Amino acid sequence: MADDTGVRLNKALAEAGVCSRRQADALIAAGRVAVDGSVVTELGRKIDPSRTRLTVDGKDISKPDNTAPLTIMLHKRPGCVTTARDPEGRPTVFDALPEPYRKRRLFSVGRLDFFSEGLLLLTSDGELAYRLAHPRWHAPKRYMVTVRGHIVPDAIKAMGRGMRLAEGEELAPIRARITKRLAADRFVLEMELRQGINRQIRRMCRDLGLTVLSLVRVAQGPLELGRLAPGKCRELTGEELAALRRSVGLPLDAAKPAPRKPRQAT
Repeated sequence: MADDTGVRLNKALAEAGVCSRRQADALIAAGRVAVDGSVVTELGRKIDPSRTRLTVDGKDISKPDNTAPLTIMLHKRPGCVTTARDPEGRPTVFDALPEPYRKRRLFSVGRLDFFSEGLLLLTSDGELAYRLAHPRWHAPKRYMVTVRGHIVPDAIKAMGRGMRLAEGEELAPIRARITKRLAADRFVLEMELRQGINRQIRRMCRDLGLTVLSLVRVAQGPLELGRLAPGKCRELTGEELAALRRSVGLPLDAAKPAPRKPRQAT
């Protein structure tokens, strides 16, 4: 029997560290989640997590993980996908994680496409991931983009006004500026976005007659990639985690912070 006074099923899955709320909805709709042995496809279903047995693909996940939520920053390399498994057999961002992190129920906060690199957050904190992905809380993401082509002032102005993509999507204005000229037809652009449109930068550049040669996310909200090497990851410092939680309106005492100077994982 459904518990109308309990916790929504997608939130319970997120708090158990299985995935984000949005990903949980997809699992529920696909019939992969069972409550006390019965498959549930109702997205609004409420349960009492303390009295309910939850399974995903037959695996019991109802026993809470007593360890504190974990959030790490990864410098994603180009040439890997931001999923746990890839049907095409391509490497994923999880493949190269150190063993202790691979044992945790981490999921990515947003994505970077196969050819892009830079700052990517992985977390077991479902509520934090939900807030970071929600349009209400979209934190600015900053990118350094190397392009080939001839940039005219009108192209920069078009980005600042807000574009309409060839596919019809309306884009919010972004901040864009040229930071370096590498050759007559090669430039480095700094671009700051708040939207989460799929492959937005590449599609904007395409519509402006520019070819993206490299794309690196260097900041997300209060976090900076800094000197973290490609392929390496580290836990957020206490200050970083507190700033990230503040940026999405979450209390600071709900997650145990990492040490002030965490070691860089290999």
